[in-house]
Amino acid sequence: MKKIKYIAFLLLGVFAISCSDDMLNKLPEDEISPEQYWKTPNDLALFLNQFYTTFPVHSGWNGGIFEFDNNSDNLADVSINTRFVGSNTTAPTSDGNWNGNYSNIRNVNYYLENSATAEGPADLIEAYNGEAYFFRAMFYFELLQRFGGVPYIDKVLNTDSPELMSARMPRNELATKIIEDLDKAIAMLQPKASTEAFRVHRGMALALKSNVALYEGTWEKYHQGTPFAAPVNESAKFLQMAADAAETIINEGNYALYNNGEANTYWDLFTKVDYSNISEVMFWKKYDVNEGIEHKVGHYIPQSGAGTGVTKSLVDSYLSIDGQPIGVSPLYNSSQESSLSDIVVNRDPRLAQTICTPGDLITERDGNDDIFFEFPTFRENNEVVSTTGYQIYKGGSTDEEQRYNSFIGAIIYRYAEVLLNYAEAKAELGTLTQGDLDKSVNLLRARVGMPSLTIAPVADPNKAFPGVSDLINEIRRERRVELALEGKRFDDLMRWKADHLIIGKRHQGFKIVGSDMEAEFQDLIGSSILVNADGYIDPYINAVPAGFGFNPNRDYLSAIPSEQIVLTDGAITQNPGWE
Repeated sequence: MKKIKYIAFLLLGVFAISCSDDMLNKLPEDEISPEQYWKTPNDLALFLNQFYTTFPVHSGWNGGIFEFDNNSDNLADVSINTRFVGSNTTAPTSDGNWNGNYSNIRNVNYYLENSATAEGPADLIEAYNGEAYFFRAMFYFELLQRFGGVPYIDKVLNTDSPELMSARMPRNELATKIIEDLDKAIAMLQPKASTEAFRVHRGMALALKSNVALYEGTWEKYHQGTPFAAPVNESAKFLQMAADAAETIINEGNYALYNNGEANTYWDLFTKVDYSNISEVMFWKKYDVNEGIEHKVGHYIPQSGAGTGVTKSLVDSYLSIDGQPIGVSPLYNSSQESSLSDIVVNRDPRLAQTICTPGDLITERDGNDDIFFEFPTFRENNEVVSTTGYQIYKGGSTDEEQRYNSFIGAIIYRYAEVLLNYAEAKAELGTLTQGDLDKSVNLLRARVGMPSLTIAPVADPNKAFPGVSDLINEIRRERRVELALEGKRFDDLMRWKADHLIIGKRHQGFKIVGSDMEAEFQDLIGSSILVNADGYIDPYINAVPAGFGFNPNRDYLSAIPSEQIVLTDGAITQNPGWE
């Protein structure tokens, strides 16, 4: 009985293909075999379509991908992140991430065991097989990030398969298996230019390989000696893989950073309806209101606070325009913190293109006066309120037509992250050169008119990571700034073992007491606008007065759902701190 339940929870796939007229509902797996159905490459493509719905994109009534950092120290959501608080103390019975990923993995395995029934151009069939390996790697990577090592299943199981009682594979071995799948995908897939639009291509597989290898390499390096360490530290191996995969993309020259030639080029990148000809965007999702494929990002960003807010911590990360940290730059004065207009003066231009400042265009209207930002949204309900005073501007279209039913595209992979992966991996290996910086990080800085990073940067007296070099600190800063609000920060904090940035901390915002906004919101300060003794907005001061209670002996990984431990008679063991 336990094995039957285990199949249901762990491996049994539920087929749901997008853009295929519910084809699999008409042709269920238990009634029609692949020999009867999978006859052409298009049949394979239709089956694989189900996995394209799993990419993180805009959806629902929210700020879309620009709220993905709500689980980090970049944004302060109205709902406090329970992982930071440390309030999750009991393993759940089940977990949708576990069940969903294994369901998808089971479906990929089914595909790989049966795709040979299709006949047609060999290169096209091979490319579809490459997609399958890419997706299996992606699903296992999601499991690795959330749970660490998990059972590795690469075939469809029966009720009597011994693999049903598999133990967890050590995380370094699982990461190697993921890389092996990606190497197969890289060999099988075609370049983007030779691939059908909106399908997985070779560049994506290389980018994911770089992401996986960098994640595992830094995790193993910084968690060494802790309960979360890999049994064998292979950090150098993975970091070299990350650097090599990123460098392959760079050297092949298929991508380049977007630049519109204007001062707002960074902001402009995130407001496109069509990314087909934007060379920086490696993969994206298209929306079309006429076809009912839309989202509500424009309803929240930059129209309102979106129920969140950029943190002071993120704002303070942006360098002065001279390339120096604000703690040492003569171009920065702490009095600037009391004005949203002044806070961006002489700062990295990406700051002014990430947060709203007075005078920013919010909505351009035909036949009516345009709408400009004046004050943060403090007088609204939780859904749209600004929690910190630093309101999101990045990703906010000013097109009036998009104010309620938005159709800006959602970027899934972009070349900028590849450049950052390359620089970080080389820096962690101790092999980074000025030439490496010039073909990676410094391209990002040049796009916005910032000075180049050198191998010996100015030391930041307030550096976020005292335990590593000034150079690695600056590369991590560049990653935070360039990828801000794109959902990367939480995973970065976890792989860097950065609990010192969480424990006992609270998210702060704008210094409203003594500011040029104090009079406007005097009636709210101390009631709906909570502040600390220094006058900074402190939205969690009552909820977590002692700061976040993140448990570094437990909270780096999620709990294995208890049903999996029971159903495998303990073959699957629990993560540290959850026992």
